[in-house]
Amino acid sequence: MRTDIDLNKFRQRLEKRFEELSAWQDGRKDQSGPVELDQPRMGRLTRMDAMQQQAMSRASDRLIALERQRIQTALNRMESGDYGYCTVCEEEIAEGRLQSDPSLLTCIDCARNAEQG
Repeated sequence: MRTDIDLNKFRQRLEKRFEELSAWQDGRKDQSGPVELDQPRMGRLTRMDAMQQQAMSRASDRLIALERQRIQTALNRMESGDYGYCTVCEEEIAEGRLQSDPSLLTCIDCARNAEQG
């Protein structure tokens, strides 16, 4: 377990972000529902716009779900004492990197290697 970083500060940030994402996603549930086929009420272009909005909403929901999963993984790693260590090389993740995104799971070197590979 790392003692050189303030785990409580990172835990609070992660929990707050998780709650924000959950609330935001709950408020958007109606945007990903089916698009009505009532042609007299809705022209073809309006329907296409609605379908595009629906697709963007679903993509946004997927990104939110991924971020929530990363946050939950980081919180679980805190509980197990593995937080702040790279999941690839097991070296410490720089505190500055964690400050920019406390849900990161890899050090900068492993992240670069993953992007290049």
